[in-house]
Amino acid sequence: MHIVDGALSNPVVIGGAIAAAGGIAIGLKSLDLDRIPTAGVLSASFFVASLIHVPIGPSSVHLIMNGLAGLLLGWAAFPALFVGLLLQAVFFGFGGLTVLGINTVNIALPAVLTWMIFGRLIARGSPVQGAVWGGIGGAFSIAATTALVAVSLALSGDEFLPAAKLVFFAHIPVMAIEAVLTGFAILLARKVKPELFLRGAPV
Repeated sequence: MHIVDGALSNPVVIGGAIAAAGGIAIGLKSLDLDRIPTAGVLSASFFVASLIHVPIGPSSVHLIMNGLAGLLLGWAAFPALFVGLLLQAVFFGFGGLTVLGINTVNIALPAVLTWMIFGRLIARGSPVQGAVWGGIGGAFSIAATTALVAVSLALSGDEFLPAAKLVFFAHIPVMAIEAVLTGFAILLARKVKPELFLRGAPV
């Protein structure tokens, strides 16, 4: 899911950097002191989960957990996921610094969209109902991320179209796994700290 340096055209890289800067600015503005520990934990969870790569053909897949980050943080998922991506690029060479912006957008924007679509649904009803919606949101975030990665590759040249298709189909098992993990995480959070969703749900 990490696009490497040199794979994308300059307009895509520049556009991604501008969009990421905007998302991070909005996210930092919405990040109050009470949610900084949550942002730190979710950034660390993303960092660790996406370090484990499973090779599939010429590509590889890994967990992302961006849906959970979006559901708990809203726009603040942008700076939280950016930090995780930056550390991975610096310490492990995943992705790269020139594509840090577009990688942030491809992972954080679906997180925010998941929050916008499923946030209120999770806040209402029983914890079990919230977990079901959370699971659907977790799968949706992966599907949206793969779609954005595919678009980023496709905009950089027709030669990347086969790779773009492979990215989507290779991540179908990841969608199912993230749905289960996100659903259980939401179930636990709804029972232990339901105010996270009541405060953060979009109106």
